[in-house]
Amino acid sequence: MRHGNGVRIPETLEDLCAPDRLAVIVYDMQVGVVGQLPDGQQVVERVVQVVEAARRGGYPVIFLRHMFLPKRLMGAFALRMAMNWQGVDSVDEVNPILQPDSPGFQLVPELRPQPDEVVFDKTTMSAFEGTPLASTLRDLGIGAYAITGVALEIGIAPTVAHSTDLGFVPVVVRDAVGGRDEAGLARAWDEFAFQGNAVVTDTDTLAPLLEKTGWPPAR
Repeated sequence: MRHGNGVRIPETLEDLCAPDRLAVIVYDMQVGVVGQLPDGQQVVERVVQVVEAARRGGYPVIFLRHMFLPKRLMGAFALRMAMNWQGVDSVDEVNPILQPDSPGFQLVPELRPQPDEVVFDKTTMSAFEGTPLASTLRDLGIGAYAITGVALEIGIAPTVAHSTDLGFVPVVVRDAVGGRDEAGLARAWDEFAFQGNAVVTDTDTLAPLLEKTGWPPAR
């Protein structure tokens, strides 16, 4: 850990891993999202491993869920994106998905939040836009987070980029995030390496660090 301007500057993953410095974020591990991935169950298993380690270590755990607005509330961008993603040529053909009352909206059953955890719903790709995530972390005095979930190329990469503009340090758990577009996944990893804005680790490295930390932290 280095110091400068009166602040601690983390250099290693170990420097970040304390319950008063890092939270664990689970991004969009919903039935209707995970089910689209060929390796969805393997991603679920690794996310569960990270979450359980975080719970044993006393870390804050925050879940995200994505929802699409009802068609009446979709504006120009939302309708344009929906038509593009669904491969249709008219607004009449748009079918709102991941609605709150649909089975696909729910988190996979292996990842049920505990009473001292929270789920934030969002309509944006960045988890830090339109949710209380940033204010929650700041109120806890937390400046870093480890992110797991899906999809890397669609939502996690924008979350990482946005969060660094807000002053947070992201840790991406490489084998506990998933996606479907191979070219998009490769671009995301290359961008993290080029920007140097994220710490990239894996489950086997992170989980033991989370588990060994007790709560409350020493003061």
